[in-house]
Amino acid sequence: MNIHFIAIGGAAMHNLAIALHNKGYNITGSDDTIFDPSKSRLETIGLLPQEYGWFPDKITEELDAIILGMHAKVDNPELLRAQELGLKVYSYPEFLYEQSKDKTRVVIGGSHGKTTITAMILHVMNYHDREVDYMVGAQLEGFDVMVKLTDDNDFIVLEGDEYLSSPIDRRPKFHLYKPNIALLSGIAWDHINVFPTYENYVKQFEIFLDSIVRGGSINYNSEDPKVARIVEATENQIRKLPYETPEYYVEEGTTMLETEDGPMPIELFGRHNLNNLAGAKWICQHMGVDEEDFYEAISTFKGASKRLEKIAENSNSVAFKDFAHSPSKVKATTKAVKSQYPDRQLLACLELHTYSSLNAKFLKEYEGALNAADIAVVFYSPHAVKIKKLDEVSESQISEAFNRNDLKIFTNPELFKFFLLEQNFRNKSLLLMSSGNYGGLDIEELKKFY
Repeated sequence: MNIHFIAIGGAAMHNLAIALHNKGYNITGSDDTIFDPSKSRLETIGLLPQEYGWFPDKITEELDAIILGMHAKVDNPELLRAQELGLKVYSYPEFLYEQSKDKTRVVIGGSHGKTTITAMILHVMNYHDREVDYMVGAQLEGFDVMVKLTDDNDFIVLEGDEYLSSPIDRRPKFHLYKPNIALLSGIAWDHINVFPTYENYVKQFEIFLDSIVRGGSINYNSEDPKVARIVEATENQIRKLPYETPEYYVEEGTTMLETEDGPMPIELFGRHNLNNLAGAKWICQHMGVDEEDFYEAISTFKGASKRLEKIAENSNSVAFKDFAHSPSKVKATTKAVKSQYPDRQLLACLELHTYSSLNAKFLKEYEGALNAADIAVVFYSPHAVKIKKLDEVSESQISEAFNRNDLKIFTNPELFKFFLLEQNFRNKSLLLMSSGNYGGLDIEELKKFY
């Protein structure tokens, strides 16, 4: 097949391009800018465009398919040319379904935890040399690329993102996969720019439940009342299998998971991650891995990239970075670090970087999110607010939203960096939460203090 990618440089798009190249397809692509690691990976296998930009002459009737990334706009010159020629234009998830419609599709959905759960499942399968196809949004240790597509494997494991499929397909990605086996980890309002009300956001998960193949199954976090309510209400003829957080305790900075064979030390920590582990265990059992083999494998799982990733440690202090930015994720991650190191002071820094987090109407959702921190810091860029064409957000609005009088707020990246590097990290845990980089914070420079 001859396939062209419009916006090939995206995190998901370049992984899919490489997966199809490895499958033997003829791949071309375009983009107006590409950053590492996408750039290096594409260059290594000869898929990096020779020049940046959009080139309608690349779009010919010899192409079997176009895959359109979210980075492209509806008036993209290559897209317009493809439509003019009547070529088939797929969104990323639509094409993944086409590649997997004869497989058993395992889809992991939820506002939070889906990347970690998907990563756990793939880690277990990889540990036991079980071949499966997959797509996951984060880089995992032991995996070169995060999309694998074959003609032979029976299962495909898909991270079920609720964000939009493409500029011309406004359906959430996870509506398109039609799972045989599904999981729903939790519901916490996010993506306010697409789902302006809580009710509209929840509706997307109801549609997801209805999309499960009749006779399939939904494994769901019964501790989340919103999840339990919609799963119990669905009239889809599927098996409903609840899971909950297993028993565990923390001993001298190590999380001990209670199993039938006694306590087992694991690399993960935090109640939310133990809840994720319970969901992953159920899915692995559906895929033929028994409980004993699951525990053996999961004891070596260190987490997905940017998910409570340890960046530095010494005998009396530790530093983590995490992708957390939505209120529920920030709250869970902050509580996890404090619970793991209760005798240390916790310095938690959150960057408000996404459209939702910088939206004045959404800010109130962050109330209490940083309460577990001894020192709570929020960084945001007024310039980013202007770029996103949002109403101006004031420091007083942020302080009021978090409902914390001692909240430290920075808008200048240099002042934030100065504050951070002036800290005494002895007997302190540092947690950096952001989907950005705090205006250019150098993590390597920070590591020198450990």
